[in-house]
Amino acid sequence: MTDIPILSLIIFLPLVGVVSLLFVSSPTTIRWVALIFTVVDFLLAILLIMGFDKTTSDMQFRETLEWVPSLGISYSLGVDGISVLFIFLTALLGWVCVLASWQAITTKVKEFMISLLVMQSLMLGVFSALDLFLFYVLWEAMLIPMYLIIGVWGGKNRVYAAFKFFLYTLAGSLLFLVGIIVLYLESGRTFDILTLMASEYSFEIQAWVFFAFLVAFAVKVPMVPVHTWLPDAHVEAPTAGSIILAGVLLKMGAYGFLRFSLPMLPDASLFFAPLILAFSALAIVYGGFLALAQTDLKKLIAYSSVSHMGFVTLGLFTFNSNGVTGAVLQMFNHGITTGALFLVIGLIYERTHTRRIADYGGLMKIIPIYTLFLGLFALASMAVPGTNGFIGELLVLSGAFGVNIYMGALAIVGAMLAAAYMLKMFRQVALGPVSSFGGKKLWDVDRREVVGLVTLAVLVFWVGFYPKLFLDIVTPTLDNLLVQVHRP
Repeated sequence: MTDIPILSLIIFLPLVGVVSLLFVSSPTTIRWVALIFTVVDFLLAILLIMGFDKTTSDMQFRETLEWVPSLGISYSLGVDGISVLFIFLTALLGWVCVLASWQAITTKVKEFMISLLVMQSLMLGVFSALDLFLFYVLWEAMLIPMYLIIGVWGGKNRVYAAFKFFLYTLAGSLLFLVGIIVLYLESGRTFDILTLMASEYSFEIQAWVFFAFLVAFAVKVPMVPVHTWLPDAHVEAPTAGSIILAGVLLKMGAYGFLRFSLPMLPDASLFFAPLILAFSALAIVYGGFLALAQTDLKKLIAYSSVSHMGFVTLGLFTFNSNGVTGAVLQMFNHGITTGALFLVIGLIYERTHTRRIADYGGLMKIIPIYTLFLGLFALASMAVPGTNGFIGELLVLSGAFGVNIYMGALAIVGAMLAAAYMLKMFRQVALGPVSSFGGKKLWDVDRREVVGLVTLAVLVFWVGFYPKLFLDIVTPTLDNLLVQVHRP
C-alpha cells in the first residue's frame, strides 16, 4: 500500500463522483451514483486504517509534490494516529448522509449531492494535509458547500443561519491566516507542518499566534461564548447537513488545537491552559443547562454538542495522557453518537414535520424499532457504561481531576445534566400517551434507514466494549505530542 497514493485516492474519489454526476439527470440515478462513490471511499478508508502501523507516531502514507516552490508551498499529505481516525469517521458519515438524504431532498438533487461530495473531499483533505497553506485553503473552502447545504436546502430561516455560520467561521479563519503568516516568516519561510512543529519560537510570538489560532478553533469547536451560530445552523440545516456539522466540522477546531497549537506553541498552550480549562468547564455546564431548557429536538442536540465538545477541550488542555487520549476518543465518539441522534431526529421529522418535543408521545408503541435506536443513542450520549461515550468521558474526567479538582467537579455536573435532558426528552417522545401527530400515520424504519442506524450502533458498542483498537491507534501519536508539549 505504501506505493499506492491512497490518500489522494480517498480525497479525489468524491470529486470523480462529482464529475460523473454532471452526466446524470435522473434523481434516482444521481442518488445511487453518490452512494456508490461514498461507499467505495469508505472501503478505501478501511484499507487505510488496516494498513496503518499502530506502533509508531511517524507520519505514514506520505505524498509530496511541489506546488509553489518559490514560496515553500507543496502538495504534501500524510496521516498519523489522530488524522487516520477522522478520515475513517468522515468517510463513514459520507454514505450515511447520502442515505439520510434519499427521500428528504427532493429538489435540486444533483446540486445537493455535488455539494455533499465536494464537502467530503475537502474534509478528507484537511485531515490529510501536511502543508499549512494547503490546509488553510481546504479549511476555508469547506465553508462554501456547507453554506450552500444550509442556505439552499435548509428550513425557513436558512438564509439567516447560513450567513451567521459563514460570518462567524470566516472571521475566525482570518485570524488563523494571520497566525499562519507569522509562523511562516518566523520559521524561515516554510509551510511544512512537520518543520513548523520542530521549530522554536519566542514566548511573545507563541502567545500572539496562540490567540489568533484560539479564536479560529474556538469558533469551529464551538466554545462559549462564540457558539451562538451552532443552534441556528443545526436547526435550519437538512439532516445530512446536521450530521456533517456535528460529526466532522465541529472536530476541525479540536483537531487544530492538536495539530497546531499544542505542538507548535507549547509554552503558550501551557500558559493559557487554565483559561481554556475554565471556558471548557463553563461550556460543559452552560451547554447542559441550555439543552435542558429546549423544546425543539434539534436545538437540544445542538446545545448538547456545546457541552460534549467542552469535554474535548477540557481533556486536551489537561496535558496528561488520560485527558488527551480521552479527548481524542470523545471527538470520535461525538461524531458517531451525535451524528446518529441527528439522523434519528431527521427520520422522525420526515414523518411528522415537527421538531417540538411536546408534539410527541408514545413512539414506543407505534414504531418500536425506531424507538430502540433513539434510546440507544440517547444512552450513548449520556455516557452509560457499555456505550462509546463512557470510556472517553471517564478518561477525560480522570485527566481533569488530576489537574484541577474543581474543573473535574464541574464536568461531573455536566455529565449529570446530560442524563437529565436526554431522559427527559426520551420520556416525552417515546413513553406516555400516544400523540395524534396531526393525524399523520407513522411507519417504522425501513431497510435503507436501518443500514445507517445499525452501522452507527455497532460502533457505539464496539468502542464501548472494546476500545483497545482505537486507543492503540492514537496512543503513540498522543504520547509523542505530550513529549513535544513538555519539551524543555
